[in-house]
Amino acid sequence: MSHSPRESSTPTEFGSQYDTDEEEQLTEVTPLTAPVESASQTNNRHDSWMVFKTRLRYYVPVFSWLPTYSTQTFIEDFLAGLTVTAILLPSALSYSVLAKLPPVHGLYSVVVTGTIYSFLGTSKQLVIGPEALVSMLIGTSVSQQQRYIDKEGDPETAILIAGLITFFVGILTFILGIVRLGFLDSVLSRALLRGFISAVAIVIMIEQFLTMFKLSESATKDGIGHASSSVETFVYIITHLDHAHVLTTIVSFSSLAFLLITGFIKARLSRRWPRLQFIPEILICVIIFTILCDIFNWDEGGVDILGSIKGGGFPSFQIPYPDNHYHLKDCFEAAALISVIGFVESIVVTKTYATKHNYAVSANRELVALGTANLVGSFFQCFASYGGMARSGINDRAGAKTQLAGLINAVLVLLCLFFLLKAFYYLPKPVLAAIVTVAAISLLEELPHDLYFMYKIKAWKDFALLFLTFFSTIFISIEYGTLISVALSLILVVKHSTYPRITLLGKIGNTNRFKPIKDFPDQAEHVEGVLVVRISEPLYFANTGQLKDRLRRLEEFGDMSVHPSEEARMSPIENVIFDIETMEDIDASAVQILLEIIIAYHQRGVNVFFVKLRENQKKLFIRAGITERVGIDHFFKRIPDALEYINRGLNIE
Repeated sequence: MSHSPRESSTPTEFGSQYDTDEEEQLTEVTPLTAPVESASQTNNRHDSWMVFKTRLRYYVPVFSWLPTYSTQTFIEDFLAGLTVTAILLPSALSYSVLAKLPPVHGLYSVVVTGTIYSFLGTSKQLVIGPEALVSMLIGTSVSQQQRYIDKEGDPETAILIAGLITFFVGILTFILGIVRLGFLDSVLSRALLRGFISAVAIVIMIEQFLTMFKLSESATKDGIGHASSSVETFVYIITHLDHAHVLTTIVSFSSLAFLLITGFIKARLSRRWPRLQFIPEILICVIIFTILCDIFNWDEGGVDILGSIKGGGFPSFQIPYPDNHYHLKDCFEAAALISVIGFVESIVVTKTYATKHNYAVSANRELVALGTANLVGSFFQCFASYGGMARSGINDRAGAKTQLAGLINAVLVLLCLFFLLKAFYYLPKPVLAAIVTVAAISLLEELPHDLYFMYKIKAWKDFALLFLTFFSTIFISIEYGTLISVALSLILVVKHSTYPRITLLGKIGNTNRFKPIKDFPDQAEHVEGVLVVRISEPLYFANTGQLKDRLRRLEEFGDMSVHPSEEARMSPIENVIFDIETMEDIDASAVQILLEIIIAYHQRGVNVFFVKLRENQKKLFIRAGITERVGIDHFFKRIPDALEYINRGLNIE
């Protein structure tokens, strides 16, 4: 009788069974080894799956909040989405006109970009859609490029150009997120950005006045167009008010007054009755004036109306590639600016509500989400969309708890695209111009506060930068204002990064404590014959070029604010002590320049000492020859130890 492997543990019996019945033996042996391998593989698969789920929740935030979603949260998100839709619907129609596109494309942008962001965005309150500033920049670029190819006013060309700009916006924003450049929101100077945004708000209002007075056609015939500055356009409006269409003017400014007055009353009363802030005065204005236009036949009296809006339903797929290749360069330039400005505005809103509700957001993942939303939107006839402060604030106050509120908003707008477009047939275009004007006025709300703050702290340089950007945009063009604001911001960043932060330290009385002389002028005293310098930041190729000059100015004047043309105020020095505790890093270029500085001091008979050299920099100093040049005995742990060494040498002499 043959024994199975389970019945015999001897090698002979096991081998005999294997030799006589190979197939059966394999069947019997497999269970002995499989459980061990299977458990290991199962654990590995489990660990891999857990890592995958963690990464998925991080990079696709919908998977982090959807599993714990509740009915109560849905009710709150639905009410918030419904509230925002009532405000966003007429605004999207208005911003489409501002972008020189058919009105329906603003609704497309809300649906597509809002849907994508709800899955990928990290902010629970941010609402994606067309923005006045971004729409204006797109409209300016579209008009300029249409004029180059003699197709001004052609909607098909405008759609393709705007789509191409949006495509580049999506690509650029996405790449910025992938390479982790989310810190770019800190690159643009607040003063420059405020000056540019304020100027664009004025430009928007002046352009809308042409529509509100019905002077657009006559202005075009008289040579007032895209090439004209805003000042020229404003002067034209003032000098041609007698040619304004009376009924259009009445409709325009009555709707503008309605929006401003109701907005003011709502803001005042909502302090006592918070729920009043959710009243959609813009939608109410649209409904009232659309009904009045239908009843009193304003269109027959010469008031321009929207008429039949083409393109209802879900937007069709379209590759945004115009026939003229000239558009590529111009569209890319416009997209670069829109990407930065749109992201800066969005990330400010994102961080504001993340802080308020105590949850984490990532600037880099926001870039990826916004980039993906615009990239996908560019293939569905959308134009660039970002987050807005006003509607996001309404979304938050309406009780939005997750990103699903944005998705609900997109779905509701999509339903409007299918069923409600005919309701806007009699909507007067001057009313849309009034809505855009109110949005432009809102862009100016923070200007008085910023101007007062700059005046209070005597920030005259910021004043100058703000007005330089403002007036260049107003008097020349948005393109020049854009160029100046971005160029000056980059120059300021480069200038700041090229100046190493070095501080002259002084001794506090008879103690061994040292403080910056500039910050403690009455307590910290300069040590006679010794220059004690603290290098407060890492040294690298960009900020060491000015190190020699700044050291010389400290040596002569003891203060960087003194003009270099004045006579030296400090006595000659014989010793220099570098406190480099806070110099966390130093690159090859900086090491070489530091060595040159040491050699120059030695040639003048000045001794050089280092205090608090980090362990990770010792080898670099040795390899560069700094340790040998200075002397191993010139490195100390404390400034008083270096001074004691100097005094001991003087006493010996």
